[in-house]
Amino acid sequence: MSAFPILYSFRRCPYAMRARLALAAAGVVVELREVQLRQKPAVLLAISPKATVPVLLTETGEVIDESLDIMFWALRRSDPEGWLAGTDSARTLIARNDGEFKHWLDRYKYADRYPEHSQTDYRRRGEAFLTALDDRLRGSAYLRGDRFGLADAAIAPFVRQFAAVDSAWFEAAAYPALRRWLSEFLASTRFAGIMHGYSAWQPDAAPVWFGGLI
Repeated sequence: MSAFPILYSFRRCPYAMRARLALAAAGVVVELREVQLRQKPAVLLAISPKATVPVLLTETGEVIDESLDIMFWALRRSDPEGWLAGTDSARTLIARNDGEFKHWLDRYKYADRYPEHSQTDYRRRGEAFLTALDDRLRGSAYLRGDRFGLADAAIAPFVRQFAAVDSAWFEAAAYPALRRWLSEFLASTRFAGIMHGYSAWQPDAAPVWFGGLI
């Protein structure tokens, strides 16, 4: 068994991003194995047949293959920023992000795969969540108040994807508080610290270490 947890990750996956954000905030060191989604390693498929990232293999052999579960696993080990405070409120927002918003995000981003409606219609439906976030952020710097926390980390990577589909539209849309929040996140050392580029993992490669407080 490895002396360190092993994280199978993909740099641009929003689920993997939020797992890395929590691991970094917790100061938990892991061996990071960057995965090519079109050529997933056999060892990953063996421990998690669902074949999606992120997947965490702990030192004791436990397999955690849901991003939110990885976040809680890391934060229960160490939570120096107090991300677990107000967890119930954060869970409600995250559930809406992972359900309703992700549903419309996928259709907005890949509208050609879902010809039942127009891309503009999918965007409009996703905007219901953007409006709720913008309203919340008009009175505070972050989704939980004056400090970056669990909900911010879990949701920002998905808003980033939505904004990138048509960046000119997003910059002109009536979401000033949301734009400010996202812009500050993308410019932060926190985000930069989890977005280093890594070569795809190979079984004979030297370990790549990830973690530490950002």
